[in-house]
Amino acid sequence: MFCPFLENREEEKMINKLVAKIKETKAPIVVGLDPMLNYIPEHVQKKAFAEFGETLEGAAEAIWQFNKEIVDKTYDLIPAVKPQIAMYEQFGVPGIEAFKKTVDYCKSKDLVVIGDIKRGDIGSTSAAYAVGHLGSVKVGSKEYVPFDEDFATVNPYLGSDGVNPFIDVCKEHKKGLFILVKTSNPSSGEFQDQLIDGKPLYELVGEKVAQWGADCMGDEYSYIGAVVGATYPEMGKSASQSDAKILHSGTWIWCTGRTGQRSGTLLQ
Repeated sequence: MFCPFLENREEEKMINKLVAKIKETKAPIVVGLDPMLNYIPEHVQKKAFAEFGETLEGAAEAIWQFNKEIVDKTYDLIPAVKPQIAMYEQFGVPGIEAFKKTVDYCKSKDLVVIGDIKRGDIGSTSAAYAVGHLGSVKVGSKEYVPFDEDFATVNPYLGSDGVNPFIDVCKEHKKGLFILVKTSNPSSGEFQDQLIDGKPLYELVGEKVAQWGADCMGDEYSYIGAVVGATYPEMGKSASQSDAKILHSGTWIWCTGRTGQRSGTLLQ
């Protein structure tokens, strides 16, 4: 798994690149690279297993080849991709290596990469997650960029202590975040819809995301965005209308599960 040096890396604010790519492709969408083995065509699996056996390495090779084929067919039509790290972690170290190969290949095709990692923990742990996925880590006298996604998804349940380390790394390395506000899973309402002083919790989270985003602007838009699920049409409509009122005008809203598939739509 190759981790490049930080030296001589030209950096632009990734939100500016994302906006430019959306305008260029006229496609405010994200393609999910969330592979399960049963998604992968049999002939791709057979080829991988012939080389590596029915092993974790074989599964990882099948995933990588499947991802590469998707990217090769879509890279000139879309602005961004979203690999979901859990789908790779289930195959252990070989799966993580396939994740990194996928990230690097997408970036070589000039795609914006949103690492769907949904991390969030106490300050020091969030800082380590942020460095690993969006920043750089020092090893002796050298500095490396481990996973090097352009954006990451973050769970804000721990509050500012868990989010600020990500924001700090984004400011330093010109990366970005999409923070969970209203998720698309069936049980999301157990917590997110609970009323606090007459407002559902997700609206309060949206207001906080707006505050974070206002201090993190690119040329036109904030590099702190919101994740709003749209699995159910009535929920998606309500959430979008609510968040349009509470989110900063420069905040991107990522509507997940919009068509019942592992993809999403980016709305400004």
